[in-house]
Formats: sequence, C-alpha cells, structure tokens
Amino acid sequence: FLAMAGTMNAPVGGFDFDLCKRNAWLEANNANGDIIKKAKKTGTTISGVVFKDGVVLGADTRATSGPIVADKNCNKIHYLAPNIFCGGAGTSADCENVTEMIGSQLTLHRLHTGRECRVATAVTMVSQYLFRYQGYISTALIIGGADCTGPSLYSVSPHGTVDQLPFQTMGSGSLAAMAMFESGFEDNMDQEKAVALVRAAITSGIENDLGSGSNVDIAVVKMGGIVERFRNIDKSLPKYKSKNPLKYPAGTTSFFEEVISKIKITEGEAMDE
Repeated sequence: FLAMAGTMNAPVGGFDFDLCKRNAWLEANNANGDIIKKAKKTGTTISGVVFKDGVVLGADTRATSGPIVADKNCNKIHYLAPNIFCGGAGTSADCENVTEMIGSQLTLHRLHTGRECRVATAVTMVSQYLFRYQGYISTALIIGGADCTGPSLYSVSPHGTVDQLPFQTMGSGSLAAMAMFESGFEDNMDQEKAVALVRAAITSGIENDLGSGSNVDIAVVKMGGIVERFRNIDKSLPKYKSKNPLKYPAGTTSFFEEVISKIKITEGEAMDE
C-alpha cells in the first residue's frame, strides 16, 4: 500500500492552464468549423405570468428542424398534474419524454400521499433530473400552477438552474416576449389582463423571431384546481393572395434553341439472378 501511495501524484496547488492550451489548439485547428460545434437555437417562445388567482402560460405552435418548419401547429404546453402545467422549449422529444416521466412520478406521489402536489415538488424533480445530465437533455421548462401555498411560476434551464419570478420567458423569442412583460406587468392583475399580456408577449416573439411562429396557445391554472385551456386563441395570418394575379401568356420567355427527342421503350423479360 505504501509503495502504491508513493507512485500516486500528490495534488499540486495553484492554477492549471491545460484548458487554455486546449482552447488555443481548438481555435487554431477549427478553420472549417468541424471541431467546435455551434449552439443551436431552441426556436420557441414560451412565457408565463402570475395573477391574483393563478398563473397564465403561453406558447407558440411552430416546430422547426433547422431552417425547416416541421410542424405549424404543435402543442408546447404540457400536463404535469391537475394543478400544474408547463411550457416546453428545446428538443421536442426531450420535452415530451421529460414531462411525461415527471407527470407519472407526480401521479404516484399524489396517490401515495393522498394530497395535491405542490409546484415546488415538480420543479425539484425536474431540476434534479436535468442537472444529473449536465445540459445534454435539451429541455427548458416554464412550470406554473396553484397549490396550497398559492400560485407560483418557475423556470428550469437544461442544466437544472431554477428561477422563481412573477413573469417568465424562455426560448429564442424570449427577449421580445420579455419586453412586453417589462412594459405591461402589474401586481395583482385579473385574469383578463394576464391573458392579454401573455398573448401580446407570445405574439411579439412570433413577429420578431424566425424560430417562433404560427398560432398562440394559452393555459390558465387557477386556485381550486380550475384549468382553462385555449388552443389556437390567436391564429397566424393567412398567406397573401393578390386580387389580380399575374398571368404570363405562352412565349413570354424567349429561348434560343428547342430540341424534342423521342424515346423508345422496349419491354423484355427480366434478367435471371
């Protein structure tokens, strides 16, 4: 044992600059951009606000795959418990599976204790699970609900960081949505004002972010387990169609040469293997 201990390197104090050398090598050898991968945008606008009787959650309905719109009317507001809902941003598969898993754990917790789940319980489960994977699960959630302590609203980042604020935004359109909250938020708002504010925030994200778009979904969670969901409360504008469409007669585009070839197809027996 003593011989083994002698061969082990004793910890040395001071700073270690090995990572600086690694970063310099990566920067020097990343001319084609193949080594260092760029962070991907979440392509979503989700938000939430607390009012005097509960919380309001909102989300857009555009799902993207890089520059391609994969789904124009997906659902980004997920069920966790009868009194707890969340809006999800990030990879859709991660959001779906994480929310379903946490929802099943909350159901077992509710059956075991015989009590209504608290919002803080759901937030703790999600944050501990995401922190375990150090951000490799691309799920950013805004969790809101109403329990015995009153209405509350949290945001959970993919790394497990938790914030509790009276209004929250996440996703690539979060800055545009946050501008609406900072200019229009009031304490002890009624439900009508809160829904209108969340609708304005999501619409702002849709109009100012290419990754967000299509329609607006709203979920209202109030004290006493009352839930109201509004699917496609605001719909995207239809494509513009000209009243006088342009019609070009045949021969408008000039060309220099025209070649017409006839192709003869002969049917024969299939080749033997």
